[in-house]
Amino acid sequence: MNTWEKLTIYVGESDRWHGKPVYLALVEAARQQSLAGATATRGIAGFGERQYHKIHTVQILELSSDLPIVVAVIDRAEAIANFLPVVREMVKNGLVTQQSVTVVHHVPTGAAS
Repeated sequence: MNTWEKLTIYVGESDRWHGKPVYLALVEAARQQSLAGATATRGIAGFGERQYHKIHTVQILELSSDLPIVVAVIDRAEAIANFLPVVREMVKNGLVTQQSVTVVHHVPTGAAS
């Protein structure tokens, strides 16, 4: 087992970075830096300080909304430290947390046969 670091980045679905969704830009940047993994998950409901704690939720008749997006990025401490300046530049509205995690199983792509 290894101890790695996990960044959890909370943004809104409508947040943009150079014309594209910030969550997608973060995942692409993590891939460009060859980080171990990044996943963006769309929330079904949530709120934050922005917009005065208004609850955003998925509703059947609602065609567009600013749902919460959570981006999780996991890698070794040094790689996460190198990625943090990119995150700080891209995330203008949101929350970023970092925590140590224990990796109990990891098989890199192409390692298993």
